[in-house]
Amino acid sequence: MQYIDFKTKSDEKIFSLVDHRLEESSVPLLHFKKLDETGLVRHCFTTREGGVSKDIYSTMNLSFTRGDDEKSVMENYRRIAAVMKEDITAFVCSDQTHTTNVIRVGKAERGIGITKEKPYTDVDGLVTNEPGVVLSTFYADCVPLFFVDTKNKAIGLSHSGWRGTVGRMGHKTLVKMKEEYGTCPEDVVVAIGPSICQSCYEVSEDVAYKFIEEFEGFEKEILIDKGNGKYQLDLWKANEIVLLQSGIVKENLAVTNICTCCNSKLLFSHRASAGKRGNLGAFMCLVDN
Repeated sequence: MQYIDFKTKSDEKIFSLVDHRLEESSVPLLHFKKLDETGLVRHCFTTREGGVSKDIYSTMNLSFTRGDDEKSVMENYRRIAAVMKEDITAFVCSDQTHTTNVIRVGKAERGIGITKEKPYTDVDGLVTNEPGVVLSTFYADCVPLFFVDTKNKAIGLSHSGWRGTVGRMGHKTLVKMKEEYGTCPEDVVVAIGPSICQSCYEVSEDVAYKFIEEFEGFEKEILIDKGNGKYQLDLWKANEIVLLQSGIVKENLAVTNICTCCNSKLLFSHRASAGKRGNLGAFMCLVDN
């Protein structure tokens, strides 16, 4: 294993950055220690490294819709699939539009977004209890949320930007997992993945007021008033509050210390690149024990 140094917000060892060696390349991917320790899943969060895309998409771009060469994107997926020990047809992709919609998927949905057209729209969260189904969501500053129900052997993966966060996407995902699999929050290990940090994330007054209204009593924990109608918003803390209030045990929660914007040479950041970028991917599947 080889490791790349990231600029982090603390020295806590939340991730391993593993350089996976394939025949034709190496693919550096982030792995959460807490998720690995469950022994139930394979998962990763991608970096910009290890792919074949060029220019602003360099190199591990996982978006078909931002103007990159389709063959390059498919090769990037093939490399992620190899690391995940699955076929490229195993991926099931979200259709992210900053909603709090979460759907159940299974083997019948394998390939959607990669080798099959999406039969759904406006889906920012996916859940499954079937091995061999790679849940797939996409990022360039927004917050990835990973869920592993250790009792019922079910998983969830959700995208939570500021709209998803103020809409309590973490809670909505847990509610869906309870409906589908009987999930209890105290049995769930959760990880809040790499995303934009508070010092990099300035928002307008109208966005700040939505958080002030939704997170009454926690305003000082998630917002810094910079004056002139500008605020610094802490999406990591806001999502942590949502998850703890939903019943997640603090010891089962891993909160990122890696900012996409601070590390824009190694992670795609919409804000740092002014929108000229590819997409990172969060992937997770159940191990077939």
